[in-house]
Formats: sequence, structure tokens, C-alpha cells
Amino acid sequence: MQRVLFLILIFAVLATCKVYGQVNNNSSQKLQDLGINRIITTAVPFLNLAPDARSGALADAGVATSPDANAMHWNAAKLAFMEKDLGFSLSYNPWLRKLVNDMSLNYLAGYKKLSKQEAIGIQLLYFDLGEIQFTDENGNNLNKYTPKEFSMGLAYSRKLSEKLGVSLGLKFIHSNLAGNFAFKNGQQTKPGNSAAGDIGVFYTSDVLLGGKAGTLNFGANISNIGAKMTYSNASNKEFIPTNLRLGTAFTTELDPFNKITFILEVSKLLVPTPPVYYKDQFGNPTDSIEKGNDPATIPFVRGMFSSFADAPGGAKEELQEVIFHGGIEYWYYNTSGEPLFAVRGGYFHENKFKGNRKYFTLGFGVHYQAFGIDFAYLVPLKQDNPLAESLRFTLAFDIQTKKVQESITE
Repeated sequence: MQRVLFLILIFAVLATCKVYGQVNNNSSQKLQDLGINRIITTAVPFLNLAPDARSGALADAGVATSPDANAMHWNAAKLAFMEKDLGFSLSYNPWLRKLVNDMSLNYLAGYKKLSKQEAIGIQLLYFDLGEIQFTDENGNNLNKYTPKEFSMGLAYSRKLSEKLGVSLGLKFIHSNLAGNFAFKNGQQTKPGNSAAGDIGVFYTSDVLLGGKAGTLNFGANISNIGAKMTYSNASNKEFIPTNLRLGTAFTTELDPFNKITFILEVSKLLVPTPPVYYKDQFGNPTDSIEKGNDPATIPFVRGMFSSFADAPGGAKEELQEVIFHGGIEYWYYNTSGEPLFAVRGGYFHENKFKGNRKYFTLGFGVHYQAFGIDFAYLVPLKQDNPLAESLRFTLAFDIQTKKVQESITE
């Protein structure tokens, strides 16, 4: 089973990269003919934002990196491989700080080893959208409101062998964007709620490269597998951002004091691609679908599985929906083998037809005994990008409270 998983993950990453590189100018023109705006939209997109500074500095990659408390968000299967007995982290992210000063993404995560083979994790992701002034159709001020969204979850992680681990997580999602606001047409908004699950796989193996010790990791995770969400009535439901991540991380030991890790990850939303609509005589889109399917009529389970082959532009458009994350992490260790500080960098690439987010990330971390602090900074490729100067801060504690007891079955 380990070898099968190992090969599947290798071929999935390599095949995706190879085919993506074969998309030429003709395919780009074909997609442009379908319409410039081919962005997939979902409810509660905050679920896929990078909440912690370490992964934020690695271009939002974390499915196959070495385990830490923030694995709850990226791949909870890593928790069973934690060396310490207990840990937690707290992250703070001022959001869109170039535009507003009252939005933030906040994250609390923790884990507890139950035995040498098992661990549980908890998480709370809280998105504060600041204060919003509601107006009527004439621009007159109505009431003010402070929308908020959050999710809280629990996960169980277990080793199937010394190299392979799996996880299963459940979460509750709440999104309150407008409260119970009544429109003049009789419609009324309400908070949206949903439940979702996460599944993860993590594989790690020690390797030798050029006579030097190293570690090769592979990870896979599907997050936010759950029912659609509505803010009004059952006839107006939206997909939540079910997301697939595949990645690998290779760590090489330069000497007893220096290690460097190379990270490659791909991700894709497992929700339907928006259809192409017929246009009227003035070039404006109508309500009639020319190519593709109406997402409103697709159940979430079918939408998840069909998302690999439902794009109106065919396989070439499907490949446009793949996001690439690449990162490098350097660690310096003391004479006792404890990590002291880290320097990180990464590059995030999203296709221009699917959101066009392209940016570099930078960061560093300082650790002393059980305490650690991490920082991340985002540098967009284009000026006037609302994500420019995004900051992330994370405080972490990992504690060895007692020797982890092996389970009775071991």
C-alpha cells in the first residue's frame, strides 16, 4: 500500500506539471473567447486562506511539509508524526491592510498525542470582515453591520505504519454576512451554516542523496467536503470551497547544523466550473447556457467528482484551474539538535483566467525550546494589488509533558 501511494503521488504531481507546461497560446486564446472572467466563486472562501505564518511564507503550501500544530488546516495526517506530546499555535493576519484597517483572519490550532501512533487536533478559524455601511438603492445610509465568519473543527490522525499516516476531520462552518436583513422585495438574508469533512494522507521516508541524509515527504488532502450553503432560502445555495491539495517536500541535511527543504504543491477547487452564457445582440450575457452546466442544479457530491471534467473549455481549461505553490525553507540547529531559526521564501501562481494571483512570499521563524514565533510577508508581482504588504504572525508552543505511552495494541 505504501508503494502504491508513493507512486500515485509522484505521478499526480509530475503529470500535472508536465501537461500544464504544454498549454500553448492557442489554448489561451480559446479560453479568452469563452470570456475573460472564468473565476470559480464559492461561499466562505476564507476556508482556503493560509492562516499561519510558516505556510504563508511558503506560498500557501503545507500539505507535505514537516508536521506542526497548523497541520490541522493543511493535512491533519501529519499530526500522528509529531515528536512532542502537546502543542498549539495562535495566528493573526491583518487582511487587505492596504484597503481597510479593520479586517483580520485569526487562527487557533492545537494537537495532543494519544499514543505513539495516534493524535487528535482542534482548530478555530475566525474571519472578521470589519464594519460595513448598508445603503438603499438611492445611496442613503441604512444600518451598519459587522459581518463575521468562522469554522471550528476536530480531527483524528493515525499512523498505519512508521512511514504512512491518515486522518479524518469534521468541522462546522458559520457565515454571517448581513444578519437578518430584510429587503423591500420581501426577501430576507440569514446567516449561512454548513458542516464539512477533511481527509488526509501523509507519507515520509528517510533517504540518502550524495551521501547526505535527507527526508522525502508526500501529502494529499481534500478539505471542506460538505453541503452547499445558503444565505436566503433553499433555492439559492452555493458550493463551499472543497479543495484538493497534492504536494511533496524534500529535506536535505547540509551538515549537523543546517537543513534546507524544497517544496512543491498543487491545488484545485473541486467545485463546478461556471458555464458560458449566450449573449444578446449587444454582447451582454443572457440567462441561457451555451456551454457547461448550471451549478445551482448540481448536488455537492456530484459537483466534486465532475469538477475534473466539467469546464466548457475542456481539459485545457481544467488545467488552468490548477494553482502552483513552490517554497524553500532553511533551518539552523544548535549543538543539541534543536531548531533555532528559519528563513523561508515561495512563489504562488494562479492562471490569469482563474484569478491571476501571482506573488512572492518571504518569512522567518525563531524558536527557543518550546516556544516559537513566525512571520510572513507577501510581495505581489503587480502594483496596486490589494494583497500587497499582507502580514502574518504566528506564536507556537510544543510541549513534552510526559513520555507518550504506546497503545495496548502495539
